Parts: sequence; C-alpha cells; structure tokens
Amino acid sequence: MKLDRTDKKILQLMQSSGRISNLELADKVGLSASPCSRRVKQLEDSGFIDRHVTLLDSNKLGLKLTAMVSISMDKHTPERFENFEQHIHQYPEVIECALITGQSADYLLKVVVPDMDFYQQFLLGKLTRIEGVTGVQSSFVMRKIKSTTELPLDHVT
Repeated sequence: MKLDRTDKKILQLMQSSGRISNLELADKVGLSASPCSRRVKQLEDSGFIDRHVTLLDSNKLGLKLTAMVSISMDKHTPERFENFEQHIHQYPEVIECALITGQSADYLLKVVVPDMDFYQQFLLGKLTRIEGVTGVQSSFVMRKIKSTTELPLDHVT
C-alpha cells in the first residue's frame, strides 16, 4: 500500500491524539466519516498502524528514575542473544531494548524504576544474573528534553 497525502494526515493526527473521534478525524482530513473509517481500517490492516495505546505519566506512578543501560555480552552467538532477549521480555522495568552497533556495548536498554534502591535490586538481582552479561554501564536521566512517541512523516511522499 502506498500512502497518499490523506493517509499521511490521518497518521499524523492519530499519532498526536489517539483518542480523536472518527468524525473529528474525518473533518480534519476533509473526508466524510465512512471513507475516513475505511482508510483507518486499511492503514491498520496494512500494518502502518501497529496498535493503539494509552501513555501513562511515569512521575505520577512513582517511577522517578530512568536509566539508559549499556549491556556487553561475552559471546556474539544467536543462542546467547536469544537467551538475553527472552529474559529482558520478562522484566517490566525495561521499556525499550535495542541491539546496537558502533559502541562497545551490544544492547541499549531504557529502564524505568521508582528509585536508586529499586534500580540496584534490578541490576544485581536480575540484569547481571543473565548468562553472558559481562558488562553493564548505567547512565541516569537528569531531565527529559524531548520525549515523544510520534514518528516523523515528512519523508513520506
């Protein structure tokens, strides 16, 4: 499926306001309700819209500490990476995990916890106990400058 200008506008509006009604969305993109609804369904079916979520405020939930954690592995084998990734999926504290290149680390994690004590328990009780983890470097977020879930769409023609 190739995206046209209307599809792009639908995606932009839905990214910035996931609770936008179909009527409001249709009005803003210049369609009537039924064609707009069909477009959204087509974008979902084609995989452009992955899922609908509700974003929570971490501070209000007492999750005041965010750590960016670099992980180094002892072996670069599919089995070692698969084992690590299976463990990471079990830890709700890890909200992002990426296999990276260009650094001395193999993985970069984003971890959200209530405080430093909780982070220490997570680090020593879970993370460093995963087979193959040989290095952990933690950096802590002092202040968020920009945090968004909206993907750039300017390149879509």
